[in-house]
Amino acid sequence: MRTLLLLNAAFWLFVSLPEKALPCSRVIHVTSDGRVTMARSMDWKEDNRPKWWVFPRGMARSGGAETNPLRWTSQHGSIVVSMYDTGTVEGMNEKGLMVQGLYLSEARYGTRDASRPGLSIMAYSQYLLDGFGTVAAAVAALEREPFQVVTVLLGGEPGTAHWALADSTGDSAVVEYVDGKQVIHHDRKYAVLCNSPTFDQQLAVNAYWSTIGGDVFLPGTWRSADRFVRATWYQKSLPSSPRSAREAVAGVLSVVRNVSVPLGSSDPTKPNLAPTIYRTAADLTNRTYFYESTLSPSVIWVDLKTFDFSETGPVLVLDVSDQPELTGDVAGRFLASKPFSYTR
Repeated sequence: MRTLLLLNAAFWLFVSLPEKALPCSRVIHVTSDGRVTMARSMDWKEDNRPKWWVFPRGMARSGGAETNPLRWTSQHGSIVVSMYDTGTVEGMNEKGLMVQGLYLSEARYGTRDASRPGLSIMAYSQYLLDGFGTVAAAVAALEREPFQVVTVLLGGEPGTAHWALADSTGDSAVVEYVDGKQVIHHDRKYAVLCNSPTFDQQLAVNAYWSTIGGDVFLPGTWRSADRFVRATWYQKSLPSSPRSAREAVAGVLSVVRNVSVPLGSSDPTKPNLAPTIYRTAADLTNRTYFYESTLSPSVIWVDLKTFDFSETGPVLVLDVSDQPELTGDVAGRFLASKPFSYTR
């Protein structure tokens, strides 16, 4: 009876969900030999001017809050993707930890308490990449709640997000802030994340569909709940023993492509729905990072082992927003640069 009640609740949740969030998706796959690959889509209403950055160890950081910002020094080097030159959307560090921010319109971070160190949502991913090598270590630190998350304006509206963590062991976590409270979902089985609703409700919707759809039919719209169900089903269909690292990365990219939103798609009744403007993928085992622009026919990549992450290493940048001719290994195309600021 309890199961039937939960499924009934999930059904009414599914049919009544408002589509508010920009529809990003993230998928992890762990092969039978322990290789960990992942991919995500970035869906946004406009070109958010993505750039790839290389950050060395030893960088002094400020968390971007106007008052009492969290401050730290980077312990690990990382390669990250920025947006609007003001924040880290996602990245991978030299230890194989990956952190990715996805839009969550239901997120609420609470009234600002200036007595607590503040961390902008645009610096959240960087803080974890700078300080931790595993999901478990990051989660242990977050559970102590060493800061308060602070929102910023994105496209003229307060930005809200939740975060997906993964590492080279295949561990996974989702971190959300609901009604001002931190909520952490930590388990290797959490291989998929989309946007609205909150993660517990995404799991409930998927449980509902597993009883009525399965391999017979799947929800097909671009709604976040639909994409979560499809991505979960596709992820489970990936081969457990791909023939190569190349094939393993191609697998997770194929899932994310299947749940991407077509370029040019729009709906005046759902102003926050947006097309996929790029996708990223990563081989966390080999520390290889991939980027695919919707406007380019090519996938580009870098091997983190080719960069100098020492404290004397340079900050480097590659503007990927306006170079559709880029192809293949682009490590040699990065240029020295000053880092961006998280204050906006």
